[in-house]
Amino acid sequence: MRVLQKLKEANLKLSPSKCHLFRREVTYLGHIISAEGVRTDPDEISAVKNWKIPTDVHQLRSFLGLCTYYRKFVKDFSTIARPLHKLTEAKQKFIWTAECDNAFNKLKDALTSAPILAYRETGKQFIRDTDASRESIGAVLS
Repeated sequence: MRVLQKLKEANLKLSPSKCHLFRREVTYLGHIISAEGVRTDPDEISAVKNWKIPTDVHQLRSFLGLCTYYRKFVKDFSTIARPLHKLTEAKQKFIWTAECDNAFNKLKDALTSAPILAYRETGKQFIRDTDASRESIGAVLS
């Protein structure tokens, strides 16, 4: 009730057709968010499952763009994708090798069977790495 009161005080209006209250999971930007954590949306990932082997740089860049969006779900993404990224470099001939095929299939498998990114467990120890420069700051909690 407090939430609704605060919305009213702020002169904000809700559209009942767009309100979904008390849901156990929510789909947002290609991810499913639930009490267990964040995972990729199977409907979005089906595009990766059905992706054909790229025959030119344009098709490869499209595939890599999609994969890069979900890279946080893939351990060692940059290492796996390296042979494919090499093919997109300027003045590089597009020659699809066994190494490229292996990388392509590994990415497809990793993205279509990605693990759930879990929330942190309170009471457990964490490692915090931080860094800063004049332009920005960064931190990783692991």
